[in-house]
Amino acid sequence: MTGLASAPGSTARELRRLAIMVLIVGVLMNLLARGLAESFAVFLLPLGEAFQSDRAAVTAVYSSYMLVYGFAAPFSGVLIDKVGSRACYAIGLTLFAIAYALASQATALWQLYLLIGVLSGIASSALGMVPASVLASRWFDRRLPTAISFLYASLGVGVLIFSPLTQWLIEGSDWRAAYRWLALAPVLLLPLTVLLPWKKLLAGDPEVIARKPPRARIGMRAALSSALRARSFWALFGVMFFTSVTTYSVQVQLVAFLVESGFEPLLAASVYGLVGVLSIVGMMAAGLLAERFGERIVATVSYSCTLAGLLCLGLLAVYPGVALLGAFVLLFGSVSGSRGPLVAVLSSRLFPGEAQATVYGFVLTGMGTGGALAAWLAGALHDWTGNYQAGFVVAGVAAVAGLSLFRSIEALSAQMVQSR
Repeated sequence: MTGLASAPGSTARELRRLAIMVLIVGVLMNLLARGLAESFAVFLLPLGEAFQSDRAAVTAVYSSYMLVYGFAAPFSGVLIDKVGSRACYAIGLTLFAIAYALASQATALWQLYLLIGVLSGIASSALGMVPASVLASRWFDRRLPTAISFLYASLGVGVLIFSPLTQWLIEGSDWRAAYRWLALAPVLLLPLTVLLPWKKLLAGDPEVIARKPPRARIGMRAALSSALRARSFWALFGVMFFTSVTTYSVQVQLVAFLVESGFEPLLAASVYGLVGVLSIVGMMAAGLLAERFGERIVATVSYSCTLAGLLCLGLLAVYPGVALLGAFVLLFGSVSGSRGPLVAVLSSRLFPGEAQATVYGFVLTGMGTGGALAAWLAGALHDWTGNYQAGFVVAGVAAVAGLSLFRSIEALSAQMVQSR
């Protein structure tokens, strides 16, 4: 619970309203950030044709986005720790609007590296799970895994909404018009950065704050230095790195792979969105199940389903059909992103305090670097081999590595069980 039950009547109602507001803001910002960013998979083929570039060169745009996203995450954390969420969200929304508006006018691929890669990478980091997880940790205690999973689930909703929408916009006109329309989305959310009561939202639930351990109140520099020396920090970093390699070795190429396998473009984009929809179930279930069975068991089931889904995807290249496609969507999609909530909760529990956002930002650097490597490598392997199988193998190896690393941190899991 959030600790609201023991508060006086009027105060309890206000705190409950503010806690719900925290979740709504996090959902909307996550939805937009992930939806806009992952729409690149739908742009992949049109951009390749427009700029007459090979697959590796085009996917490197997304690689640059992931790399910038990862390295910008710690700075987003510093920004939140220093000046709060209002400035962080305002910067993210503004940069997204600028990046997508200018991308519609791009005349060379290198311009997309700067706009979609650099600017939207910074924007996505400023809007994503770093600010959302910090806010949630100040309002939820024992139910924090569920709250974080709820926030992560909005990432899947973003993919569901924006992937078919982007394909529809491209088919209705062209990729330039699609970018112009998408640039309007962050503009519509800008009023949130002005109207919301950020001081109250950042203050958190007094009972939750009071239950923070003493180390949560040490200075930022000392807290960050302590975290970076901890084995548990690097374990979380590694889990995010390998998980990201698994995910982005597949997702960036998924629409193109399905189209080249004989499926209609709109169906391919819809399947991509459906994977995002099922990831909502997986991310929500991850938090609920982790509260009951522990993180290691949930992670084991999750990675196992991912590996089974990758097998179905590999077979789909040889035996294209609805049955295998459905099996892939169900197995891969239902656990896609489910490791993220586990890591976010572990990070907030192990490294609370003034540097919490910054520490989690550094953890997400593993996600950014892994995603950047995977997106580029998957495109390069397609160019070198003429098919997608090598990229799927890379995804499978990374999944095994991520599972092995997660299962190796028994002390971390034990600490989490004791803390509930």
